[in-house]
Amino acid sequence: MTELESFAVALSHEAARVALPFFRGDFAQEDKGGPGAFDPVTEADRAAEAAIRRLIAARYPDHGVIGEEYGEDRPDADHVWVLDPIDGTRAFIAGLPLWTTLIALRQEGAPVIGAVGQPYLDEVFLGGPSGARLLKGGCETPLKTRACPDLGQALIATTDPEIFVGADRAAWDRLRASARLARLGCDGYAYAMVAAGRIDLVAESELKVWDWSAHKPLVEAAGGRFTDWRGAAPHDADGRVLAAGDARLTDQALPLLAVA
Repeated sequence: MTELESFAVALSHEAARVALPFFRGDFAQEDKGGPGAFDPVTEADRAAEAAIRRLIAARYPDHGVIGEEYGEDRPDADHVWVLDPIDGTRAFIAGLPLWTTLIALRQEGAPVIGAVGQPYLDEVFLGGPSGARLLKGGCETPLKTRACPDLGQALIATTDPEIFVGADRAAWDRLRASARLARLGCDGYAYAMVAAGRIDLVAESELKVWDWSAHKPLVEAAGGRFTDWRGAAPHDADGRVLAAGDARLTDQALPLLAVA
């Protein structure tokens, strides 16, 4: 691993150290959502991001940070860490081990390193310049997406179809009708399974930059393709992303996901 890849893993382990004791325990939580919307945040989210930020400030004080809980600090720096301390807070609250810690490093505005950690399972999925690997129990296992040339044979995923709004929901329904099987409720863990060759495609919308930045280098380092719903590189202003283990699936999915 490169120095910065190793540091991303260290950040993931620090987040795990802080967040894991809260899991399936008693913790404070509040609702950030507006009327009719539930958007939970817990003391574990905030404590984990604070811990990550402390390590970054100590090791790389000139690096910027963009985090879900504490906002932006030097977002125009040459190196910017993008943090989601607990992606899948609803799963965390429900005691389901599908939440993840998402840590990405951006250079020149593009994510180049991504670490997706699941502390309860002792897993860190890492993607970057040195490749893609799973770190678990002191062992490293290379990751590779699987071949799936036909969308009709694909296992696809999204977090919750109810999150899709308007034309995006119709686009998901078209995609779902064309695939073999869909799994729901996996949050960021679904992208790790794309990199591991277990899931073939993930489509989501309404994402923030911290929701997808770690997944792009992970999926691409494992041999997959990561785009927006137009086939271009995702960007901060558009929350629609498409992760495919086999690039041929991207070409089949994009026409189904076309929205005005």
